[in-house]
Amino acid sequence: MKDSDSNSHLLEIKDLKKFFYIKKGFRKRQALKAVDGVSFRLGQSEVLGVVGESGCGKTTLGRTILKLYEPTSGDIIFEGTNLSNLPAKEMTELRANMQIIFQDPYSSLNPRMTVGSMLNQILKTHGRTDRLERKMKCYEAMEKVGLEPAHLSRFPHEFSGGQRQRIAIARALVLDPKFIVADEPSSALDMSIQAQILNVMKDLQKELNISYLFITHNLAAARFICDSIAVMYLGKMVEMAKRSELFENPLHPYTKALLPLCPTPNPDGRIDKVPLTGEVPSPMNPPPGCRFNPRCVSKKGICEEEEPVFREINPGHFVACHIV
Repeated sequence: MKDSDSNSHLLEIKDLKKFFYIKKGFRKRQALKAVDGVSFRLGQSEVLGVVGESGCGKTTLGRTILKLYEPTSGDIIFEGTNLSNLPAKEMTELRANMQIIFQDPYSSLNPRMTVGSMLNQILKTHGRTDRLERKMKCYEAMEKVGLEPAHLSRFPHEFSGGQRQRIAIARALVLDPKFIVADEPSSALDMSIQAQILNVMKDLQKELNISYLFITHNLAAARFICDSIAVMYLGKMVEMAKRSELFENPLHPYTKALLPLCPTPNPDGRIDKVPLTGEVPSPMNPPPGCRFNPRCVSKKGICEEEEPVFREINPGHFVACHIV
């Protein structure tokens, strides 16, 4: 989103869809539309936050971009290469530049391997054959996240939750990636440790010029670390803008309902609360028209009949809403 020239973008997503098909009786399948037509661009050294309620498709979006889930349709273009139909061998080579930090640092680390063994295994898998080089890369990765090289000989259960998340970040950094999907990297930690992890990630992003797709339900965390923020609802992006623009001038009714939940140091800058009632509809049976219309207090007749187009209202500010 930083530059209109497509050549300046590290990652471009075009109409990406990921459906999970669930059996409903004999020979009948129904599509669960976890991600349904998402498009955006991510610039070099940019942090794009993806926010929304649980079940909106944030995590599925991140994993589909990395092809941990095979996309149902759409294009994933990374540095000019379309990953959608890329052979497995070429995709493995690209994974050095595309990494992920999982939400739960304990379950994502192998309990039977030391930290050093895990990092070494990643380097070996990606063709780093020189033993001394691997050793130095492991030391560097640990130092970047504020841990000691001596910690490489320990097992995951010997660390605190915050330290385990630092190890997860080191594992993502050891291959010098250009792009990292951070899937709620601080949500499993207490508040003081969350702040430490976010500071580590922000400092590393600036130091190493990494681009993040920062997935979170914590609007305060998104406000702190992100350059731009996209709001997802029921598999679709409903609004996307620069951080300051989104918080100062939210346009979609769903965004207006979410933002007052974010703490602000300036009481005069608070946004009036917009009612948000009812439950999120099932992604297996989304409502016709705008997917937010059953919960929207401002809806009109067209909202129940016609799906809104995700369009640019102001420079860099996109929204999918009939009433804007």
